[in-house]
Amino acid sequence: MKFLNEDIRTGSFQHMYLLYGEEDYLKNQYKKRLRDAILSADDTMNFTAFSGKGIDVNQVIDQAETMPFFAEHRLIQIEDSGFFKTASPEMTDYLPQVPQETILVFVEKEVDKRGRMFKKVKELGRVVELGRQDARTLTAWVLGAVKKEKKKITKDAADLFLEKTGDNMETIAQELEKLLCYTMDADAITAADVGAVCADTTENRIFDMIGAVAMRQQKQALTLYYDLLSLKEPPMRILFLIARQFNQMLLVRDLRDQGCDHSIIASKAGISPYIAKKVLTQANSFSKEVLQQAVADCVEAEAAVKTGRLGDQLAVEMLIVKFSERADEKSA
Repeated sequence: MKFLNEDIRTGSFQHMYLLYGEEDYLKNQYKKRLRDAILSADDTMNFTAFSGKGIDVNQVIDQAETMPFFAEHRLIQIEDSGFFKTASPEMTDYLPQVPQETILVFVEKEVDKRGRMFKKVKELGRVVELGRQDARTLTAWVLGAVKKEKKKITKDAADLFLEKTGDNMETIAQELEKLLCYTMDADAITAADVGAVCADTTENRIFDMIGAVAMRQQKQALTLYYDLLSLKEPPMRILFLIARQFNQMLLVRDLRDQGCDHSIIASKAGISPYIAKKVLTQANSFSKEVLQQAVADCVEAEAAVKTGRLGDQLAVEMLIVKFSERADEKSA
């Protein structure tokens, strides 16, 4: 992002950009910042946007070949095209021929780094991955936003806030706006304020569900699972988050066994020290072998669903039941 910010700051733009990754908030922010920096606010004549699969490459080329109208640049934004996953030879072959006055901005969620399109854009322009940010970056972002509003936030409140919001920056931005409105007349934001305003995310509910599994509270774990289903959470997304949670527990346990303290564990795992402590507490409820088996079982469950051997809802339910069984139940 450093070089992208520099391009925007100096007005010295690359011929083409690819913004990709999981963090939609950052992609939306940077595509807007690029447009604002390249074109004047009221310039609609020199901006064209294409979106979705099935984009007609010939239409893109026609726009790219059109000279800008009383402006230095013509900007073409191409979003979620799939060009970087499914080969588009026509688009790839055209890239070296794009007129100097035209700037292409591609915005994609997934890319194939081995593909010709990716390599060509990297050669001719700038490729920027905008993925999930680590806990330190998110904390700094939240603290900066609070300071900008001339407020303070306690450490406990900041930790609780990020625990509730997770690492999705769009969610963080929305919840922070609510929190700032709620504390409009206060100089500082407290943990009580966060608890009163901020809703638990799906990730938080998964954390609680795994906590119930760790405590062998099978009924509670299944109740939380059914609550997630009632909120229309897809079972495969729940499975992904369960797998991520077990992987995280395995990682922090290994780091602890290597002699790392909480701050180092948090840094290496990309989570806040507060979350690291909670994850480690959960991890201590399982042996390393059980955690490894849980990770393997999550992979097997996904494969079973994809091959039609199990329904997605049942596959997740079986995982929860297996790892929340008490010792006496297993031997019965």
